[in-house]
Amino acid sequence: KPYLLINHAYFSYPSLSKTNSSKWRLYLDSLSEEKFLSEQHGYKINKDHRNADLVIVNTCGFIDSAKEESINTISSSLNENGKVIITGCLGKDKKTIKKFEDKVLSISGPSEINKVLRTVQKVFPQQKKPIRNFLSPTGIKLTPKHYSYLKISEGCNHTCKFCIIPNLRGKLKSNNIDKIMNEAKLLVENGTKELLIISQDTSAFGIDLKLTKNKDKTNIVVLCKLLGELDVWIRLHYVYPYPHVSNIIPLMAENKLLPYLDIPFQ
Repeated sequence: KPYLLINHAYFSYPSLSKTNSSKWRLYLDSLSEEKFLSEQHGYKINKDHRNADLVIVNTCGFIDSAKEESINTISSSLNENGKVIITGCLGKDKKTIKKFEDKVLSISGPSEINKVLRTVQKVFPQQKKPIRNFLSPTGIKLTPKHYSYLKISEGCNHTCKFCIIPNLRGKLKSNNIDKIMNEAKLLVENGTKELLIISQDTSAFGIDLKLTKNKDKTNIVVLCKLLGELDVWIRLHYVYPYPHVSNIIPLMAENKLLPYLDIPFQ
């Protein structure tokens, strides 16, 4: 997890205006929330939670100071607003979050996007019929048009003493390679010129998947080869030194990947 910032979004029930532009525009400083919602459901952002009708607190529980900041944000939101939804990593920390259970509208963990949005719709419904699928196929891009983040897996199988990621995100769960490629192609078709490949442990992609007839498809190297055919910049983040990572270097020499390794040193 490359950041320790806590950001919270404030929601205001929309009012009619001449432009009728009362949409829900949500800012979350969280890579996993880049597809948080489509802007079609009639909500808009408010910069001040005192004047908002609903507050969503996107929490972080990575280190103690992040926990403390999250708790302070939740407490101040409850005091100054009253209608609060808790989501993000701290939502999985039942011991820490227990004291807020009876005070907030809902509690969810990381990537539990639809649970958050269902709560929003329940409290302030904007549609006559319940929305069952909140996300458009392309999601909402919170980055500039020319680059996009592409998450290939979630969680980590290691139990390093200095890291709490497995407790927050669980064990490694690699995304389906065909779905990854479909998302990548869709992003490129919509103007992306650089794909930033992210996960908690990028090098481990595929090792958790059951072997298929084409077992090579569960390998980060093969994924890189496929991505390299898209004719855009491919930048790998959070690459740890597994033995097979050396097979990625020739792809850099062939200009299939950017000659760049973002390596977390602990």
